[in-house]
Amino acid sequence: MTRAQTGLLRTGASFALLEHARNHLASVLVVVYIPLWLTLEHWFVTPAPARFLLRATGRTVTVSGNHLTMVSGAVNTVTLIVGFMMFITTFKSLAFDRRLAFAGYPRTFLLLSKVIAMTVASALIAGYATAVICWYWDPVRPGLLAVGLFTAAVAYGGIGVLLGAFLRNELAALFVIIMASLLDTMLQNPMSNTGADKDGLQLLPGYGPTQVSVAAGFTSTDTPYGHLLLGPLWFLLMWGLGTAAFFARTRNHLRLPRSARPARRLT
Repeated sequence: MTRAQTGLLRTGASFALLEHARNHLASVLVVVYIPLWLTLEHWFVTPAPARFLLRATGRTVTVSGNHLTMVSGAVNTVTLIVGFMMFITTFKSLAFDRRLAFAGYPRTFLLLSKVIAMTVASALIAGYATAVICWYWDPVRPGLLAVGLFTAAVAYGGIGVLLGAFLRNELAALFVIIMASLLDTMLQNPMSNTGADKDGLQLLPGYGPTQVSVAAGFTSTDTPYGHLLLGPLWFLLMWGLGTAAFFARTRNHLRLPRSARPARRLT
C-alpha cells in the first residue's frame, strides 16, 4: 500500500470514528444502558443454579443464574449498540459516500475505513461491558470474556451494515436489530428458555460469541477456539452482502455526452 493510499484509509477511518462519536444516542446507550441493564439483572435475577450446555466441549456446566444472565445481557447490549451504530453510519453516509466515489475516492477504502472504525468501537464497548461485569463478580477469564463480547459486536456490526444498505427507515432497522438481538440471547439462555439445549441454535449470529463468553466466565480449561471465528464469519457474510449493495448504489451511471463518446470505426 502506497503512502497516498495509507493516507486515504487513515482519513476515512478518522471520519468514520468521528461519526460514531457524534452519535449521541449510541453514546448514551454505552454509558447508561450497559451498566443499568447489567445492574438490574444482578439485582433481580435469581442466583439459583442453572445448567448451560457448552456445545463446544460437549459438556454441561452448572452456573449461577444471575451471573449467566449478566453474560447473556452483556452479549445483548453490545450487539444492539454496535448493530445500531453501524446501521446509522451506513444509512446516513450513503449519499455522501456516493458523491465521494463519483469524485474518485476508492470505494474499497471507504468500506475498509468503516470496518476499522467498527473494530475500534466494538473493542471499546466490549471492554467496557466486561469491566461492568467484573464490578459485580469475578469471571474466571475476563480477557476471553471481552473477546467473546467483541466477536458478538462485530457479528451484529455486519448486520447493521447490511440493514443500512437496504432499509430506508431508521425505526424499522432499529426494530429489527432489537428483536434479533433479544431473540438471539433469550433463546440461548436456559433461564429464559428451557429448551436452550436443543439443536438449531447454532444458526444464530450470537451462538459462537455466547459459547465463548460463557466458557470464559465460568470455566478455566474450556476454550472454544473454533467458536471465536463464528462471530467474524457472520460479519464477513453480512458485510459482503452490504458491500455488493454499496458498490451497486455507487456505480457511476452518468452517460457521456454524444460529443465525448469515442467515434465508431467504419469497416
